[in-house]
Amino acid sequence: MPQFGNDSLKTRRTLDVGGKQYDYYSLAAASEGGLGDLTRLPFSLKVLLENLLRWEDGRTVTTSDVKAVAAWLVDRSSDREIAFRPARVLMQDFTGVPAVVDLAAMRDAMVASGADPAKINPLVPVDLVIDHSVMVDAFGNNQAFGLNVEVEFERNRERYEFLRWGQSAFDNFRVVPPGTGICHQVNLEYLAQVVWTGTDGDRVVAYPDTLVGTDSHTTMVNGLSVLGWGVGGIEAEAAMLGQPISMLIPQVVGFKLTGQMREGNTATDLVLTVTQMLRKKGVVGKFVEFFGPGLDHLTLADQATIANMAPEYGATCGFFPISRATVDYLRFSGRDPERVALVEAYAKAQGLWRDAQTPDPVFSDTIELDLATVEPSLAGPKRPQDRVPLSRAASAFADYLKAERGGTEKRSTPVDGANYSLTDGDVVIAAITSCTNTSNPSVLIGAGLLARNARRAGLGVKPWVKTSFAPGSQVVTDYMQAAGLQADLDALGFNLVGYGCTTCIGNSGPLPEPIAKAIEKGDLVASAVLSGNRNFEGRIHPQTRANYLASPPLVVAYALAGSMAVDLLNDPLGTGEEGQPVFLRDIWPTNKDIQATMNAVLTPEMFRSRYADVFRGDQVWQDLEAPTGETYAWAQASTYVRHPTFFEEGPEGGFADVIGARPLALLGDSVTTDHISPAGAIKKDSPAGRYLMEHGVVPADFNSYGSRRGNHEVMMRGTFANIRIRNEMAPGTEGGVTRHMPDGAVMSIYDASMLYQADGVPLIVIAGAEYGTGSSRDWAAKGTRLLGVSAVVAESFERIHRSNLIGMGILPLQFKAGTSRKTLGIDGSETFDVTGLGGEIKPMMEVTLTLHRAGGSSEAVPLVCRIDTLDEIEYYRNSGILQYVLRRLAKAA
Repeated sequence: MPQFGNDSLKTRRTLDVGGKQYDYYSLAAASEGGLGDLTRLPFSLKVLLENLLRWEDGRTVTTSDVKAVAAWLVDRSSDREIAFRPARVLMQDFTGVPAVVDLAAMRDAMVASGADPAKINPLVPVDLVIDHSVMVDAFGNNQAFGLNVEVEFERNRERYEFLRWGQSAFDNFRVVPPGTGICHQVNLEYLAQVVWTGTDGDRVVAYPDTLVGTDSHTTMVNGLSVLGWGVGGIEAEAAMLGQPISMLIPQVVGFKLTGQMREGNTATDLVLTVTQMLRKKGVVGKFVEFFGPGLDHLTLADQATIANMAPEYGATCGFFPISRATVDYLRFSGRDPERVALVEAYAKAQGLWRDAQTPDPVFSDTIELDLATVEPSLAGPKRPQDRVPLSRAASAFADYLKAERGGTEKRSTPVDGANYSLTDGDVVIAAITSCTNTSNPSVLIGAGLLARNARRAGLGVKPWVKTSFAPGSQVVTDYMQAAGLQADLDALGFNLVGYGCTTCIGNSGPLPEPIAKAIEKGDLVASAVLSGNRNFEGRIHPQTRANYLASPPLVVAYALAGSMAVDLLNDPLGTGEEGQPVFLRDIWPTNKDIQATMNAVLTPEMFRSRYADVFRGDQVWQDLEAPTGETYAWAQASTYVRHPTFFEEGPEGGFADVIGARPLALLGDSVTTDHISPAGAIKKDSPAGRYLMEHGVVPADFNSYGSRRGNHEVMMRGTFANIRIRNEMAPGTEGGVTRHMPDGAVMSIYDASMLYQADGVPLIVIAGAEYGTGSSRDWAAKGTRLLGVSAVVAESFERIHRSNLIGMGILPLQFKAGTSRKTLGIDGSETFDVTGLGGEIKPMMEVTLTLHRAGGSSEAVPLVCRIDTLDEIEYYRNSGILQYVLRRLAKAA
């Protein structure tokens, strides 16, 4: 494959930066060459346009594709399918381990077909950051970090040895060892370059840094003007192997920011407001690009916080253009001065630079926010878009409790061995966590100053609160210690527990046993407050039913107050040493104090020293005994890493009607990928728990579903096994339960699937709106396929999960407006036919769903087949994208 395309439009030019020559594909030359004035094309689409210019080869990218992006300015939308080639791929270990498992299995398949296994190798740089495995087992003391790291290696040694094999077996594949940071923060602070370079013969070519990542929050780097978004592992694997990302030229929603934030408000308050606004507007499958004078009052870290939560507001990305803030951040974070100079020169040459004089782009649609209207906020108790003003947080929790219980009376249960009781609403987890906020020094310094002020006022954390501090970068530790603020956080129990995702992904660890028993005994609605980006049901901890996202300072404040029932704006947080009530306003730090502390302690040297040898790891990592060889020696007894069944030789698949299908599950709105494929704890009495015990694993060593993603046997048993999922086929139940039809027996979804498959009965899943929202996890599609599901019928799909379903050979089918499982009266006793798939297949074609009711009547309704592009048709025809790529590589060899 050539490094770049044919340059039929003759746009290649040379840029001199400090005496060094760089070739680049000039948007100005393209404009002069017939594409017309591109000045007001959204910055994000300019990046896509450059990508097409660079890869135009007359085959995968044509001049017509290039012209279609330029023509977007006319209608501000397009139905043109294009092939996007990212510069690199970013992974984390929960999604990275199954991706490397797939690549290893594909090498085996190449050997079986007589082809060269080395053909299965990344063609673009891949970085995998191990950040998802550390759990908060120990907390509240100075030994917590060391103990958690020790347990992490004990639990995950086999997985880590497997990744060490991958690091040596594949070219272009680097692993950032555990204990370094969170992938998105490491990407922001070190890996991302804004402008990438590659060689073409003896020439150096400069082009925009772009990527896809196997984590939905890959969008965080959009705040650094790097275009990228989350994809499923299967799509990322295909991109590694040279398959372009097939996509439609997107609509771009412009988000205009004006004014500036008021004293005391945080970037977290802002992003929760943006998330609420955009989720209400509806931006699924669209780019969002931020513009307006308000950008001049945001830091780069603020931009990264906003970009991070693009999955929560539903957009493909949340893009910020290159500006002075970008270049200043690169310099501040210790990037190579030569690269910093290239970024500025390239951006200005390409029309990718934004300043106060830059004309606003044109957009498909716009929305506007005055930053001065943002107010202190949380989001919860179950979804990140459900913003609650801090002024209403206590009353909103009371409303939630009433809805949960059907009454207003709060329950209370004594805690064994303690002189206090636990009550509905009590905060049992307070976690400063997640790349969303720990990448932003202002909110962490703010949390530290609030902790200092609280100590001076004589306040302490309530004894039932499990506190933790898990920053996304070791740099955070350096500046918090330099400011003397880590000691203040330590005094309140917010000791360092690890450098990783922890509570945000459900790795919150066990609650102290007396607290856990009190919650269970009293059936209490316990709360968690975390500085994360997601709070879906069953995600944070099995025993916290109300989970709230908040800024790090508010996390500390709620740990002091100890309950969601406390009105933080009007009620005291506690009583000081002299008996005086202490209010939040008494200890909240000023913006001036926060900025002064940042100016005093943060230095580029902190970044340079921490990232100088980032791939080396500690001695424990270096001493791991990793296998060697081009192909992996699978251990038959392993319960972590097993050879998957996806690449066993079989028919190429294809389009065929589905006849006589039974519904495996009937689900409501906003079913998340956490509901479909949980990442957290494995229950002893679940199908996955029984499998592990049958294979000699004791419950104490179960680890999590996320850590077991290299074993398809565990993961298919865990599909639809979230403890909070509700299947309408089995009313009154919670968890992975269904009714096997036609006998109506209630059983686990896994057990029902095995019975149906043994009888040769095809299966479908029926759901409401926003199906597959949340994480990018491909196991939500892989597990669905292994359960024998042929199609998912929903009112709407989230972008990544729809793509993942096709990537695994599952049909995503969408009800037309006004039709749903409710309007059709579906109860799960029906059988279903999906017809119209036997003839010519076109993107987004209409098919027919026929319901055959138990009483004998039938009803036919039209559906939209959400195979949206021509490439996706070929992926489905081959039973999935990886099978498609594998067959092409094997034939070429």
